[in-house]
Amino acid sequence: MGLVHLRNVVKRYGHKLSVDHLTLSIEQGEIFGLLGPNGAGKSTTIKMICGLLRCDQGEIEVDGEPVSRHPLSVKAKIGIVPQEIALYEQLTAAENLRFFGRLYGLRGKRLQERVEEALEFTGLTGSRNERPAALSGGMKRRLNIACAIVHQPKLIIMDEPTVGIDPQSRNHILESVRELNRRGATIIYTSHYMEEVEAIGTRIGILDHGRLIALGTVRDLLVQVEEQEKLAIETDELTDEAVDEIKCHASVLRVDRDGSALEVYLRHSQSYLQDILYILAKHGVRIQTLKTQMPNLETLFLKLTGRKLRDQEAGR
Repeated sequence: MGLVHLRNVVKRYGHKLSVDHLTLSIEQGEIFGLLGPNGAGKSTTIKMICGLLRCDQGEIEVDGEPVSRHPLSVKAKIGIVPQEIALYEQLTAAENLRFFGRLYGLRGKRLQERVEEALEFTGLTGSRNERPAALSGGMKRRLNIACAIVHQPKLIIMDEPTVGIDPQSRNHILESVRELNRRGATIIYTSHYMEEVEAIGTRIGILDHGRLIALGTVRDLLVQVEEQEKLAIETDELTDEAVDEIKCHASVLRVDRDGSALEVYLRHSQSYLQDILYILAKHGVRIQTLKTQMPNLETLFLKLTGRKLRDQEAGR
């Protein structure tokens, strides 16, 4: 059953078309990964779903309610984890939760129960009396999540929730996302860490220039690039002649060079590796490291947009 529906949605900023006739449904119980390079329209789309921006054309519904006609009711069903830390520095962790809980109408015993549940869920019970300045970056991110879920929303929107944190905190947050989903929450998750979305997303949509250019499960999407793989090569010193000859190989689809490093995107072939090693050796290029990578979402993203998501700034 669909929880979020966007029908022919358009948003312009002056003469710029930010969201271009976007139609999309997000099912109840999904972890929906929303990907796209800078300027793709992700943030604008999220803001319109939340009722923070009005669309110029089309309609958005959340849980059967049009956002344009029932913005307050819709907002009560949504929890937002923004990319930027959104906490009150003068309040403790528990006080931040109580503040945000009151905004959603929680009071008295019910409010206190939800605060305790959110602290326990995010592993912050022992830091309940600490102010954000005393918390690590990962703990601040977890408190950000706690503030978004204290009212137990049906829909949770997470916009780059793991930016700038250590691997342990990132794993904790990803497991929290899975657990929230197991408890019934529908989640829209954006990230420039492609492997995160690939690991947790039940379905993925890729936006570019305001349009939905790909939609499906990871398996559905990877079918589009299953004939490709990537070869990453670190060398002592590359020559232009070696790079040019590799580009001309029949199995090579694309070559990216960064100093003495190469990323070669290829069709599957039994002989390509031997051929490329021969070319490098012929031009006196010594290999330091070499590894192959089977197709993944990064490969698909590059094919569809011509850009690498990881190279985009963590933003729009």
